[in-house]
Amino acid sequence: MNLTSYGGAREVTGSSHVLDTGTARIMMDCGLFQGHRIEAEKKNKEMDYDASAVSCVVLTHGHCDHCGRLPMLGKNGFTGNVYATPATRDIAGLIMSDTAYIQQKDALWLKKKRKSDHPFRPLFDQSDVTWVLNQFVSVGYGRPFFIDNSVRCTFYDAGHILGSAFIVLELPEGLKIGFTGDMGRAGLPIIRDPQKIPDVDYLVCESTYGNRLHDPVECAIGELAQTINDTFDRGGKVIIPAFAVERAQEVIYHLHRLYLDQKIPKADIFLDSPMATNATTIFRIHQECYDETVREHFLDDNINPFGFDDLHYTTNVEESKRINDIQGPAVIISSSGMCEAGRILHHLKNNIESDKNTILIVGYMAANTLGRSIADRKEEVRIFGLPYKLRAKVKILNTFSAHADYNEILSYVGALDKNRLRKVFLTHGEDDALDSLRDKLLGIGIKEVQIIDPKTPYEL
Repeated sequence: MNLTSYGGAREVTGSSHVLDTGTARIMMDCGLFQGHRIEAEKKNKEMDYDASAVSCVVLTHGHCDHCGRLPMLGKNGFTGNVYATPATRDIAGLIMSDTAYIQQKDALWLKKKRKSDHPFRPLFDQSDVTWVLNQFVSVGYGRPFFIDNSVRCTFYDAGHILGSAFIVLELPEGLKIGFTGDMGRAGLPIIRDPQKIPDVDYLVCESTYGNRLHDPVECAIGELAQTINDTFDRGGKVIIPAFAVERAQEVIYHLHRLYLDQKIPKADIFLDSPMATNATTIFRIHQECYDETVREHFLDDNINPFGFDDLHYTTNVEESKRINDIQGPAVIISSSGMCEAGRILHHLKNNIESDKNTILIVGYMAANTLGRSIADRKEEVRIFGLPYKLRAKVKILNTFSAHADYNEILSYVGALDKNRLRKVFLTHGEDDALDSLRDKLLGIGIKEVQIIDPKTPYEL
C-alpha cells in the first residue's frame, strides 16, 4: 500500500493525493492549481496518473484548490463515485460551475487581446461539471460507508468551511489512516469546532500555517472595527478580497455583530460577488453545520445572520460598476480571495492608488498571486497587465484564517495516541512552514514525520 501526492505537496494549492490499497485507488481531493497563469495552466492540464484507474474520490471540502479539477477526471476516463458531505456537494458544485464560467471568459478575453488563436483553452465546461456532479454520493458526518469490500470511510467535522471533513479510512486488520484536508480552528463563528478523530496509524496533515500563530479572534474583531473606523474617518473605502465561500460569510457575520453593537458607523457595505451571494444562500440552507452561537444570537430570534440594513448584495455588472461612483466611506467585499480574478480586480484598480483607502487582507495569499504582492506591500503591482502604485494602506488580519496555526495543529495531533501513531505525512504548505511544523511535531513526541514530495510514492 502506498500514498502519492499529485498536488498540494510542498505548495498550498492543487491538493490531490492517491492511496493505493492494492484493491482500490482512492483519491483524496482533486484540486485546481492556482498562481501564475502559464504555470497553473500547465499543471492543471497535466494528468500524471491514469484517471480511469481511480476507484473513487473522497472530497474533504469544496474549496477550488481541493475540488476544482474534478470535472477533468471524467474527461480523462474516471467513472467512479465522489464522496462528500451534503454541504460540500453544494459548495463544490457552485465553485466548479463558476470556475468553468471564468475559464470560458478568460479564453475569450485572451483571444480578443491577442487577436489570434492562443494556447489558453478552458480546462472544462459546464457539461463536464454536470457530469461529475452526477457522480457525487452525499454522506453525513459520523456515518461510516464502504468504498469497497475492504475499505470503510467516515467523515468528521473539520471546522474549516461549511461541510468540510476530516477523512478516516479503516482498512483490513484494523489499520486506520486519517486525512485532515484543511484543518479548521476552534472558536471561529458560524460553523462548529473541529471534531476529534479516532486514533489512527497514519495521519496526512496540512501545514499551511506550520510556522505561524494567529491572534485571538476577539482581538481581530476589535482590529476590524478599528480599521473600518480609521478608514471612514479619512473618508476612504475598505476593500476586502475574500474567498466567496466561508470567508465572505464570516466577514459579513462579524460586520453584522459590530453593526448591532453600534461599534461601526452606518455606511454602505457591499458584497460584490455573484458566487459569494450564491454561497451565502447555501449557508442559509445548511443550518445543520452551525454552532450554538449562531443559533443563540440569530436563529432563535429568526434573524438572518447574513443580512442587515446597510448590507447590499450586488446582482449584476451594472450594480457592481455603480459602486465605483460612491464618494466617501464604504466597505466592499469581493472575490477572488487571492485577487487573481473576478470583480475584486476592478475595485483594486479604482482604489489602490489612494492613501485614504485600506485593503484589508483576511486570508492566506499564496506565492505568485496579486494578493501576496499586496500583502507583501510591494510598491507597485500589476492589475489587468498594467502597473499601479500601492498607496492604499494594507491591513492583515490572519486571525480570520480558517486554517489552524501551528499551536492548534500541535494540540490536535498531540491528542492522538502517540504510541499508535506510526507516522505523520505533511502536505499543503510552503517549505519553511513544512520544515517548522515537522520539527515541532517531533518535539512533542511524534515518532516520525515525513514531508511529502510531489509524485513520490510512500509505503505505508
